[in-house]
Amino acid sequence: MILGKVCGQIYSTINHPFYDHKRLLIIDKLTIDGKPSGDYLIAIDSVGAGYDETVLVIDEGNSARQIIDDKSAPLRSIVIGIVDEIDK
Repeated sequence: MILGKVCGQIYSTINHPFYDHKRLLIIDKLTIDGKPSGDYLIAIDSVGAGYDETVLVIDEGNSARQIIDDKSAPLRSIVIGIVDEIDK
């Protein structure tokens, strides 16, 4: 599981049919200190996350496909939660 910050959204006019009506977010992975690392990934949004929100991301295909219940989905990363607070 990855902790990240939403820093953008992907728009496409041509894509695999699986991605129709799904939001693709650009996630900046956070370091252990909670600072942006500059290491990005693209993930499907399953929770309605918005810009600059801290989120939990699964970056493993089989786990992501289980969440959307589609064994053949061309999917690797999915946002599964919005973080309200981090206690250190």
